Amino acid sequence: MSTWEVHAVKYAERNARTRADSFLFDDNHDAPHAMDYYIWVLRRGDEVILVDTGYDSAEAQLRGRPIQLDPREALNPLGLAAEAVTRVIVTHLHYDHAGGLHLFPNATLHMQAAEMQFATGPCMCHDTLRAPFTAGHVCEAVKRLYSGKVVFHDGDAEIADGVTVHCIGGHSRGLQCVRVRTAAGWMVLASDAAHYYENVYARTPFPIVVDLQNMLDGFARLEALASDPRLIVPGHDPRVRELYPAGVAPHIFRLDRGPMSDPRA
Repeated sequence: MSTWEVHAVKYAERNARTRADSFLFDDNHDAPHAMDYYIWVLRRGDEVILVDTGYDSAEAQLRGRPIQLDPREALNPLGLAAEAVTRVIVTHLHYDHAGGLHLFPNATLHMQAAEMQFATGPCMCHDTLRAPFTAGHVCEAVKRLYSGKVVFHDGDAEIADGVTVHCIGGHSRGLQCVRVRTAAGWMVLASDAAHYYENVYARTPFPIVVDLQNMLDGFARLEALASDPRLIVPGHDPRVRELYPAGVAPHIFRLDRGPMSDPRA
């Protein structure tokens, strides 16, 4: 069976955060706790699948959360042009994961039907639930749907040989993780099913949550999907940069050979 290369591409960071921003219940709530922002590239020969799109400078200015690299620029060292991307797995429609959909005009989007229903339904009447979404990004997904370039999934689905998606929910109603077959075994890109290693390993929920039980149940699901718990890759943890070697550029990290040390240590 063939395996995939997996690259984590860091395009932004936000360091003015505390543990209260990362963990729902934490005694050390005012301690600093940084966050990295990634998109992921799966590659097997000429096949490329992009996982999430990041967000652009316009969204960065709107939210006061600067980016270091435009997502298109961030992909350049991998020899990947935005126009050449034909498949994007959208883990969920929050701004930092779907804010660059318009940057990849030729891509078909793979997402959970539950996420589109959530982002366009009655839950968005609540300011708190709406806050991580931006209307323009959701509208871009709807426009892509009307141009025949959205494939909806309901739970578990195969995107390609060796690449599957699995609905976790919790953080967002239709949040999905991505399981990919690598040289190290079945790796799970958790996206926001686990922002940090500590979320999944210590069972500590993230504060932005629509269904707490789904989030907590999702931690065990991530472990069940991975060949080894060490092969779970969280969506925003700066430790990824310590555990995996830099790739073709300082902001790109090669994941598919496995971590250099145990993330649980």
